[in-house]
Formats: sequence, C-alpha cells, structure tokens
Amino acid sequence: MDYSNNYSTTSYGAQGGAAGGGFMPGSQSDSPGAKRTYGKDTLRPVTIKQLVDAHHPHPDAEYFMIDNSEATQVTFVGQIRNISTQTTNVTYKLDDGTGIIEVKVWIDAEAFADPAHPGNERPKPVEQGYARCWGRLKAFNNKRHVGANVIRPIQDFNEIQYHLLEATAVHLHFTRGSPETLQQNSKGGAANGVGGQANGHAGGAGAAGYDGGNDGGSGVRPLPAGASRAARQVYATIKDSPQTHEGLHMQDIATRSGMDVGEVYKGGDELQSLGMIYTTVDDQTWAILDV
Repeated sequence: MDYSNNYSTTSYGAQGGAAGGGFMPGSQSDSPGAKRTYGKDTLRPVTIKQLVDAHHPHPDAEYFMIDNSEATQVTFVGQIRNISTQTTNVTYKLDDGTGIIEVKVWIDAEAFADPAHPGNERPKPVEQGYARCWGRLKAFNNKRHVGANVIRPIQDFNEIQYHLLEATAVHLHFTRGSPETLQQNSKGGAANGVGGQANGHAGGAGAAGYDGGNDGGSGVRPLPAGASRAARQVYATIKDSPQTHEGLHMQDIATRSGMDVGEVYKGGDELQSLGMIYTTVDDQTWAILDV
C-alpha cells in the first residue's frame, strides 16, 4: 500500500458515495482566498481518538489535520452504544475503545418512504453491534461529529482487527516515515557501525520505527518503565499465551495469571491507554498491538 499524499486503500465493501478515495492533483485552487473544494480527497482509516484529537490548520479552515496531514474522508469501526432516530437524521454513538463519537446519517425521505427501495433491503446497524462508517469529520457548536455517507454493520469480526492494523500503519507512516525510508536509514546506520544489532531485524520492529528494546526484535514493544505491576503482569500473560486472532478474555487472563479480575481490568485499561493492547471481539478481550 502507498500511504504518501497519493495513498490509496480498499473500499471496504462500501456501497454508495463512500467507495471513492485517492488524491486528484490540480483540482483545488492554490489561492489563499479561494473557497475550499473537495477535489483533493483521501479516504483515511482512523481511530476515534484521532478524530477527537484532530485540529484545524488555521482558524478559518473547514477541514481537519490528523498527524499534520489533511484528512477529508475517513473510515473507522466501532461498537454502536446508542441509536437516536430523528425526523431528518439518524444519530449513532460509536465507541472503538479509543474514544466515542456521534455519527449522523441524513435520511433520504423518498427512499425511507418506499419499502421497495434497494437501500432498505440492506442489513441495518443495531445497538451493541459493530459497524463501519465512512464520512467527514465536522464540528458544530464546538461539538464534533462525523457526517456519514455510509454506515453498515460488520459481519466479519476480523475486519475490526484489520482496520486497527491499517490505521496504525497509516499513523506510523505519517509520524515515523515509510518502512522503505526507515529501512534505508537503518542500513545506513549499520554501514557506519551504528545500531548493528537493530538492523538485523530491520524488516520487523525497526522498519516500523520502533526500537525492539529488550524483546530481541520480536516486534513486541517493551512496556514503559512507569507501567504498574498489574499492567506488566497482564501484558506478560497475553504475550506468553498461544496467540489467536481474538486475543485473551479478561477472565482467561485472571485464571492464567492468578490475578484478581479487578486487577486484570485495571491493568488492561492502563495498557489500552498506553497503546500496547486493543480490544477485539468485545471490551474485555484484548490482543497485543504488534509492530
């Protein structure tokens, strides 16, 4: 995948206006006073925390910056905590473990009134189910929401992990550089006698911009020095257990480690805030975020 300004990605099975993406050069005026158009469009996978932390490049800007890069269309996955149906729109409250944000879908009155309309035959998102959203980040009265082009329920839960991994890859590209650039820099350092051991696994953690630390270059980051005992024990239990796509449930971690369930929950919450683990099939099932 190419994650430069011309980065492209999959359409994730979207139907409707959100299946596009990619950069179309020359379609936006460079004049400072020109009104912004959406000719320069990208479709970027993100987490909700990135949407909450996004900022305007200047006070009059109509668009947001994520990782110091312009973000127009975004896509993310989350669990639906609440659905509120109004006359003109449906508001979904989505939670992906990193934050919560509202997603608004405007109702097509004609389609809504016609039971035979093809859009009414598609599966509908439901509360507590998982969904993928495509849309644009907007702000109104100092409150952010996503104006969605498409929102659909997730049927294959592997999509949740795929999305988180892709969002991580794009984030690392914009903040650390491309894997190819990092690998070349690592090789250059080895030629000068610097970081010889790290370059032995440049295609693993080093290529993603991480230091393998004391982990021997397995691609699993070491915990920060200030991590609590509970966080370290939970992390070690997940890392040392046979790995599956789903990760380990909180109860399973408690049984394997001999910890109290409350301690496991606190340790897991701390690890999520540090970006070391992520939730998978539910809020109490965690897997290590490998690099």
